[in-house]
Amino acid sequence: MAGVVASLSLCYSSRPNLLLRSSSRPKHLTMAAMSEDPIREWILTEGKASQITKITSVGGGCINLATHYQTDAASFFVKTNRSIGPEMFEGEALGLEAMYETKTIRVGALPTGGSYIIMEFIDFGSRGSQAELGRKLAEMHKAGKSSKGFGFEVDNTIGSTPQINTWSSDWIEFYGEKRLGYQLKLLRDQYGDTAIYLKGYTLIQNMASLFENVVIEPCLLHGDLWSGNIAYDKNSEPVILDPACYYGHNEAEFGMSWCAGFGESFYNAYFKVMPKEEGFEKRRDLYLLYHYLNHYNLFGSGYRSSAMSIIDGYLRMLKA
Repeated sequence: MAGVVASLSLCYSSRPNLLLRSSSRPKHLTMAAMSEDPIREWILTEGKASQITKITSVGGGCINLATHYQTDAASFFVKTNRSIGPEMFEGEALGLEAMYETKTIRVGALPTGGSYIIMEFIDFGSRGSQAELGRKLAEMHKAGKSSKGFGFEVDNTIGSTPQINTWSSDWIEFYGEKRLGYQLKLLRDQYGDTAIYLKGYTLIQNMASLFENVVIEPCLLHGDLWSGNIAYDKNSEPVILDPACYYGHNEAEFGMSWCAGFGESFYNAYFKVMPKEEGFEKRRDLYLLYHYLNHYNLFGSGYRSSAMSIIDGYLRMLKA
C-alpha cells in the first residue's frame, strides 16, 4: 500500500513514474550492519558507483520514505521506514521474488530485507493496455501455486498493518480468521468498535455458503493491487509494485478494485485465462471488505460505513 493517500473519500497515487526492474535480474541488496550509513555504503560498493551526485526526496507515500539517489553509475530508488521493523521489507522482498519466479507479469524489483530497500530508478512510460494487465495477472495466478496451502513463507504487512500468513489447508478458515477476523480484532482493540466486530464475526461464521461448488486453489496474489501499485513501462508492458503477497483464492486479488480502475477489458482478458467461478458476483464484496476494514484501521472511521454496509448486506443475504 505504499503510495496510498489517507483520504476518506479518494484513493489515488501521487507517486511519480519510477521503480522499475530492468530485464536483467538485479543484484540482491547486501546490508552493511556495521556501517553508519549502510545505504550509501551499498551504493558505493555493490552499486558500483564512485560518487553520489545528488539525493532528493520523492513524494507519493504515506507509509515509507522514498529517496532518489543519483550517482555516476546509475540512479537508485530507496525506500526506508523508521517506525516499522525489517519484517515489512523482508516480506516485500520474498513477495517480489515469488512473483518474479512465475515468469509472467513484470515486477518492480528484487531486493532482500532490512529496514530499507534499494532499487533501480527508471521513468515509466505512458498508460498501457488493461487487457494485457488482466492477461498477465491471470497468468501469474495460474503459474504461482503452493503445495503448502493458503498463506506465505513469512508474515508481512498490508500498508503498515500486520498481515498474518500462517499456512492453512482451508481457505474459508484462513480468510475468516487471518484476514477478516484479524482486522475486526484490531478495530475492536483500537477503536472499541464492538458493533462491527460482532456483526463481522457473525458474517465469518455464516459465509461458507458463498463458496459452494467452488474449487479453490492457492494462487500467488499480489495482495494490494490498486492503481498506485500498477504502472506500465515504455513498451506499455504492465508492472506491479509494492506487494503484500500470499497464496490465496484468486478472486481475493480484486479486493482493491474500488480504487484500481479495472475496466471491462481487464476482466474479459483475465477470465479468458482464469475462468470465472460460479458465484463470483456474490463473493466480490467479501473481498472488498478486507481492504475497507484495513483502511478503517489505518486511516480512521471514514471507511467504517462502507465496511458496515457490506457486512449488513451479507447478513441480510445469508439471513444470519
